[in-house]
Amino acid sequence: MWVPRVDAAHLPQGVFLGTPDTHSPARYRWAIMSERDTQVKICGITRLQDAELAVELGAWAVGMVFFDASPRACSLAEGQRITTSLRRKVELCGVFVNAQMEEIVDVSEQLGLTLLQLHGDEGPSFCGEAARRTGARIVKALQVSGMADIQDAARYHTDFHLLDARSTEPGYEQLRGGTGETFDWALLAGRRSKVPLILSGGLNPGNVGEAIERVRPFAVDTASGTESAPGIKDPAKLRDFFAAVDRAAFASPAPATMPEETVSPGESSQEAMPSIGSTT
Repeated sequence: MWVPRVDAAHLPQGVFLGTPDTHSPARYRWAIMSERDTQVKICGITRLQDAELAVELGAWAVGMVFFDASPRACSLAEGQRITTSLRRKVELCGVFVNAQMEEIVDVSEQLGLTLLQLHGDEGPSFCGEAARRTGARIVKALQVSGMADIQDAARYHTDFHLLDARSTEPGYEQLRGGTGETFDWALLAGRRSKVPLILSGGLNPGNVGEAIERVRPFAVDTASGTESAPGIKDPAKLRDFFAAVDRAAFASPAPATMPEETVSPGESSQEAMPSIGSTT
């Protein structure tokens, strides 16, 4: 089933069409940003009830993994239920790992995704082409084990950078996210990119407050840290996570907010976005 494009004449009040020649719903600047200082992305969603609770608690984005090897893989049928129910209420993020471009485009079109998280070995030109062909904003995810990984992210002029931990457990080094491991946040002191930062990797209700106070990212991302089992969210952990984010917001100055306009598919985010998670 293909999701129809939204005509500008039928846009809800408060929605801005990003560029005159872009008709994908993904390019609109939704007026749904949470009032909290640090946004929250809840990833590994496989059930509508979990996505609905995340939105009720104030999530900026919900992430659905379309990678069969993941224990948190979301079916297209459930993805359709989630996106149909929550469109215009939250950013709808599809997570892909080294998928073919046609698969990414097809899933994005079917579900009306507004964000694409590319969590594999996709290069800068691939990310740019995905943005051009889908109209979605791009989150380039990179695994971090040292400063070289932080510096490598600068090659990607995407809408967001998501920095995740590279697993140090024997046999798990090739896993892409959801490991429950953190990386050394002190490495981010050397980050100079102006692309908004989504901090990921082992975040849970017990450590997300410290992460926000030390890094001050645009958003924090959690998967395993708010689960009762892979792909199944724990309502109490979700509530505790949001509460911890809000407590941290009161304890530290607010980070920069999103700009008034989205980045066009061919525009460099480094020029259009404020400095987030950077020492500059």
